[in-house]
Amino acid sequence: MSDQPPEASRPPENPKEAGAPGPPEPPSSSEAAGPPAADRPDTTPARSAGEPPTDAPPSAVRDPAPARASVTPRQRAQGAPQAGVPGNPWQHGAGAPAAPGDGATARLRPPPPSLIRPAVLGSVLATALLSAIFLGDGLGVNLLIVAVPAALAAFFAARAAGRRLRPWTAAWAVGGLALLAVPALRDAGWPTFLAVVSAFALGSLALHGSRTWPGVLIGSLGLFDSVVPGIIWGVRGVRARAEGSRARWGAALRTTLVALVLLVVFGTLFAGADAAFAELLGGLVPDASVGEGPWRIFLFALGLAGALAAAHAAAAPVRWDGITVRPGKPRGRAEWALPLIVLDLLFAAFVILQLVVLLGGYDKVRDVTGLSHAEYARQGFWQLLWATLLTLLVIALALRWAPRGGTGDRTLVRAVLGPLCVLTLVVVASALRRMDLYVDEYGLTRLRISVAAMELWLGVVLILILAAGVFGARFLPRAIAVSAAAGVLAFGLLSPDGLIAEQNVQRFEDSRSTAIDIDYVKDLSADAVPALDRLPEPERSCALRVIQNDVLRADTPWYATSWGEARAKEILEKRPVKGDARDCYGAGREGTRDGYEPDDDGYDPY
Repeated sequence: MSDQPPEASRPPENPKEAGAPGPPEPPSSSEAAGPPAADRPDTTPARSAGEPPTDAPPSAVRDPAPARASVTPRQRAQGAPQAGVPGNPWQHGAGAPAAPGDGATARLRPPPPSLIRPAVLGSVLATALLSAIFLGDGLGVNLLIVAVPAALAAFFAARAAGRRLRPWTAAWAVGGLALLAVPALRDAGWPTFLAVVSAFALGSLALHGSRTWPGVLIGSLGLFDSVVPGIIWGVRGVRARAEGSRARWGAALRTTLVALVLLVVFGTLFAGADAAFAELLGGLVPDASVGEGPWRIFLFALGLAGALAAAHAAAAPVRWDGITVRPGKPRGRAEWALPLIVLDLLFAAFVILQLVVLLGGYDKVRDVTGLSHAEYARQGFWQLLWATLLTLLVIALALRWAPRGGTGDRTLVRAVLGPLCVLTLVVVASALRRMDLYVDEYGLTRLRISVAAMELWLGVVLILILAAGVFGARFLPRAIAVSAAAGVLAFGLLSPDGLIAEQNVQRFEDSRSTAIDIDYVKDLSADAVPALDRLPEPERSCALRVIQNDVLRADTPWYATSWGEARAKEILEKRPVKGDARDCYGAGREGTRDGYEPDDDGYDPY
């Protein structure tokens, strides 16, 4: 898009100065309006139809100029262009310099969206009300309840702006809503946190439609950029609509008040008449006290601002894809390929040794190093994890400075980086095998399952890079984002706390461990209750005592209770713990625990 204004928008040149050697001087305000009729030579012999009479004031016989149409406040709130200014779908073209005083992202921004529609406004208000009602008691299915009207507000705003629902937009939106199911299913806080953050990122990508590396990385956080513009847009829209429809707003307010009065009066009467209905109504209606007023007001404002930001981003998304990163200077073939070939050879030597070990060479390794299987596994996992991360960084930098002369250069890049990715996959498999050996010896923990999941995802990224080298890298940024979101979703649905408890209980039942680590498993979430319930006494009561106190004493409403917590409450109500805490002093403290002696002061990073 050119930076110069179109021909239709350029001012007409002064005929008096046509042919002047220098640029014309800017006319003064009086000259721009035209000289008075008395100073002009009368070259019109007779007045034709439609011309002003000869005794008309001077302003009536000035040179014709485009009339300036009046712009009402409602049109100004809608962002209507003024007369004489050509309409432009973007303030600045992609790559065009922004005007002085504009922000750094001015060239990426579209014009302000049109006046906020009633459907958008209703969805925004519903989001704010539901946020104030449901989000004050914890996280559960209430996040999905609040997310539905917010998604509807974005949908109505996008449809009003003429945006179509594309496949990637639908995929981001569905993925974000699916991630919000994790808090409704799991009681553990750490997978819930990952799921909520990932859902926010996918929702932001659905609104902005990014596809490049800068677009995906910045677009996942781009919703924050729409908070202030969204609030301003909402205030202007409400003010503009209220100017000509005060009677309609008054009728809506009266209708709402009458409905609330009827619900309160008859709901109170029915609750007093029937105890079952009172219990049902008490479970559905959230408890709210005067002391919670400021907290509820904050949640209302948070939901209002979030829904307005989502709707504004859907109606006028910032084009983060317009941010371009210049490729590095291409290097010569030998200069670029030689260091990577040496790295390939080093990886190949390491991989050959790993294959020997994985195929049963531990006896020889133990004879040389004196390390057991578990000690050998723990010694190298973190180094292999860092090696995988650094390899991905090396691949990114190598692609930035890769030779780009033609087909031969592309073949060279594939021939050098392809084997490096394949060899790194073997390193990933070796790291996962080491972690499996260590877990089999000492049990599963939150840190161990987290780093193992991270290493597994890095292997998926390497496979995607290999696929991009064969089929093209057009979808690589979005594919990696999808793999990350899918990994977080699977991690939450698999219930990591439940897996940890299941693996440790299984080791105890198979007599692979003389005692279970009570001090560790008692701090797990309610998701671990079904597995810990299989332990014999007194280990069962010692492992479940803390969880029972948290679950049975919590007065959490239904919308903030996860399925894992509800299942744990049902189990513990049927089979409560026995004895007291004094019975747990010696339980779970025999033998080795976490790879070191209980009396040892050594530090175990796992």
